[in-house]
Amino acid sequence: MSVDTSLTHTIRDTLKQMVRWPDPWPLLRAGHRVLQRARRREDQVDGHRIVWLEQGHPSPDRPTVVLLHGLAAMKENWALWLPMLPKDWHVLAVDLPAFGESDYQPGADYGYVAQARRLLDWLASMDLGPVHLVGSSMGGGIATMMRGEAPDRVASLSVLNSAAIPAHADVDLNGTPDRDGSLMMPEDWQGVYRMFHGVGDGRPNAMSLAMMGALGTDLMRRSGQNRHVFSDLCDDPFAAVRVLDPNVSPLLVMWGDRDRVTPPGCVDHFRHHTPQAEIHVFRGVGHLPMIERPRQSADVLIRFVRRHHAG
Repeated sequence: MSVDTSLTHTIRDTLKQMVRWPDPWPLLRAGHRVLQRARRREDQVDGHRIVWLEQGHPSPDRPTVVLLHGLAAMKENWALWLPMLPKDWHVLAVDLPAFGESDYQPGADYGYVAQARRLLDWLASMDLGPVHLVGSSMGGGIATMMRGEAPDRVASLSVLNSAAIPAHADVDLNGTPDRDGSLMMPEDWQGVYRMFHGVGDGRPNAMSLAMMGALGTDLMRRSGQNRHVFSDLCDDPFAAVRVLDPNVSPLLVMWGDRDRVTPPGCVDHFRHHTPQAEIHVFRGVGHLPMIERPRQSADVLIRFVRRHHAG
């Protein structure tokens, strides 16, 4: 029996044993907050409790950086970045409405426009100046929409493997996207395994297996609401493209060349339609550069924000 086949059988047997595991994530999440020395904050916006982690304090001479995660994710997706970002920055890592510790409402709209407006209201409640928006996957589409809705409130826009971007020039922007979202909405442990190895380079590793154990139960519990959100996003799948001004600046685009969720071909849209964008494509990286290549991707963001902060 080959090593790979033996490993596959071992993983399959482990998945069967994990079916009745309790959910460890709430305890791990609290421990993460303590280790990061981040403050947990919450507020009410549009009938939703919104929860976020905060590092640093707002100041005119320091950038405020807002981190927006993707579908089936949470604010802790930025865990490897948080200790790497400059200590004098003001950093907000938010659980988007319907995710993490923030509220989900079965009757609410979670499309790009609705989420962007909620988050703009949330930022307005803190009376901050222009912020540096950073979005991963779905969060990239929401961040782009926020910039389109309120350009004067955005100092810069950075997207990592953004959703809401066509993968090639022939995509019908008024049609239904041909991407299968089931990878991001697992309903059993086999689905959790496919998700954590589908968003990376496809190979099991210590990080992905640890994340499976930590987050699997929570992901399965939320599969219904994740499908709700995905359905709302698909109602207007390229909403962000409508507001992606060809002259938008400053704009940073980061992507993994092995992404199976938002294909690397999406980068061509930025090259052709926002030629002034700063683009970084990471070799051997999948859908989550901030997890798969944290130091390199964080350094790219740090240099970008420093160049474009007006303080």
